[in-house]
Amino acid sequence: MKAKILEELKQNNGYVSGQALCEKLNVSRTAIWKAINRLREEGYVIDSLPNKGYRIVSYPDILSENEIKSAIGTSLIKNVIYFAGTDSTNNRAKLFGEEGKQDGTLVVADYQTKGKGRRGRSFESPGGKSIYMTLLLRPDISPVKASMITIVAAMAVRMGIEEACGVKSFIKWPNDIVAEGKKLCGILTEMSAEPEHINYVVTGIGINVNNDSMPKEIENVSVSVKMLTGKEYKRSVIIASVMKWFDVYYREFLQYGNLKGIRDEYNRNLIHMEKEVEILKGNSSYKARSLGIDENGQLITERDGQREAVISGEVSVRGVYGYV
Repeated sequence: MKAKILEELKQNNGYVSGQALCEKLNVSRTAIWKAINRLREEGYVIDSLPNKGYRIVSYPDILSENEIKSAIGTSLIKNVIYFAGTDSTNNRAKLFGEEGKQDGTLVVADYQTKGKGRRGRSFESPGGKSIYMTLLLRPDISPVKASMITIVAAMAVRMGIEEACGVKSFIKWPNDIVAEGKKLCGILTEMSAEPEHINYVVTGIGINVNNDSMPKEIENVSVSVKMLTGKEYKRSVIIASVMKWFDVYYREFLQYGNLKGIRDEYNRNLIHMEKEVEILKGNSSYKARSLGIDENGQLITERDGQREAVISGEVSVRGVYGYV
């Protein structure tokens, strides 16, 4: 009920009467009053006036199930599960996938003790600053197409950050979001599948938001939104914006069965488009020109007049100069 009350208060610029809330939620005035008081205890500043009702004045960067549910406005998200702390939102989402949780379940944590990166890397993700979330999906597509959802997520994060924070960022193929030459977000997609059928896909997204600085070992390659703008942001607002855009691009992906509908936009925001990059493959590397992705998400490169499709997961792409 608190999520519904928050949603109603956020959608109105002025006061919302207690009676209107009672009728909307089909509960008593006492229930509304108790819920309002609990929200105040959580940090929401809610003004109340006789004969007028309630109005949200302000609130800090609160991350909770109720706050996230009240912020999200897309039908893609059917369920939100929040943890103050967990090992990894990807691990949790995979467990929920095995348990039969529904398509469109969003798992969010304030901090992680074993965050997951590419090639099985594990790291600690401190609380109160960043976004750690994983979306559980059950798409009716071939398993070979699941990796394209990473591209969908990258598009959504780039647009979501720009909409919510006004920060212009770019994509480093396939799934890193970079701003001013440093990494702002990482994305990891995993799946459970049979030869011809996907059981579920989980797409984990980690965004550096209100960090004042980065750990010494990554300070030269990573950055946060706050470090770029000098401002703090409500993480729930960013989550809602990213999920809104994920819904938009995901529908395009499902409509075509590939990335045909979003490829051109992706390539316009590819930071190394038409630039020389270094392709790292195992213990060897070579330099080539990046020509953008094809409709299956493969990076097309050219060297010595020959074009080659680079498959995500097989290689790493590093800019010849710096991180990108």
